[in-house]
Amino acid sequence: MKEKIAVLAITKNGIKISELIKKNIINAEIFVPDKFYNEDSNIIWFKESTQKKIEDLFHSYDALICIFSLGAVIRLISRLLVDKKTDPAVLVIDDQATFVISTLSGHLGGANALSRYIASFLNSLPVITTAADVNKTISVDLIGNELGWVIDNFENVTKTCAYMVNEEKIALFQDVGERTWWDLKNLPSNVAIIKNIESIKEDSYKGGLIITDKIINDDAILAKSVIFRPKTLVIGIGIHWDTTKEDILNGIKLVLSKNDLSFASIKSLSSIKKKIPVKGLDEFSKEFNIPLYLFEKEELERISVPNPSATVRKFEGVASVSEASSILLSQGTLLIPKQKFPPNLTISVCRVNY
Repeated sequence: MKEKIAVLAITKNGIKISELIKKNIINAEIFVPDKFYNEDSNIIWFKESTQKKIEDLFHSYDALICIFSLGAVIRLISRLLVDKKTDPAVLVIDDQATFVISTLSGHLGGANALSRYIASFLNSLPVITTAADVNKTISVDLIGNELGWVIDNFENVTKTCAYMVNEEKIALFQDVGERTWWDLKNLPSNVAIIKNIESIKEDSYKGGLIITDKIINDDAILAKSVIFRPKTLVIGIGIHWDTTKEDILNGIKLVLSKNDLSFASIKSLSSIKKKIPVKGLDEFSKEFNIPLYLFEKEELERISVPNPSATVRKFEGVASVSEASSILLSQGTLLIPKQKFPPNLTISVCRVNY
């Protein structure tokens, strides 16, 4: 469910519908022109024009539900549109709640899912027009979305979506990440699983779906594929109190680049719990929105590592920080043993085995 949802009602019936939405979606906020003012504390009354209010809500909410005509909504939001990656979900509900129309950002914005949910408790008909949904096939722009996956090259999404709904032949290559994004035993008939990524270049395939944490450098493959980055990499970090955010960023980028791994596939960071938190590590975690997990030295001591260090034990009370913490957190495979960046940083990389 979207975090910030605005409901805009401009009629008396619209107010009643908005109140039903509020009962079922507690975090929804209702906006109504002040000419309808009453004592209802659940409603935010506004004095400005509907055009000005919808512009404010469009830019500050994840989803916008408009309870008035579709034509009016289109006219009001048309000049505000940017692209599917940034526009909010927009829904339109008629004055009798007969239809709940997914109007904008159906997939990435979540308008389709929200429309179906609202229609379920309003006893309305959800109106969904995106081709992948009506054809019950794979929505290319939503693959792995709920799992936190990201798309590397959005420029190929539109044409690949077209290939999908037109049942053109598409190759699917996946070497890492969760396999739960689709029932892989029941793929659409036009999607074929391949074991060799080079096969995507064959003329029989119009496009490709690639799910990997590895960097792809082949231009022929990149030109016809959408690259998805699952969250598979755990970065173990050994640090001093004075290690900076920039030190960490440069070190991680260098290690990943040398090993052809994608920064976008970082799932989490791991290190040792110190008496005083390391400012640079906290700053890095927050800036890149990567979860940070810190372990007690007793927890790390129980982990067998390939490169224990007497020096690390002397200063940290445990023989390994970067390798041990990444192995412990990932419960996976150590891809890259500790890499030293003197005087105050070591980095190890593990892959989560889904």
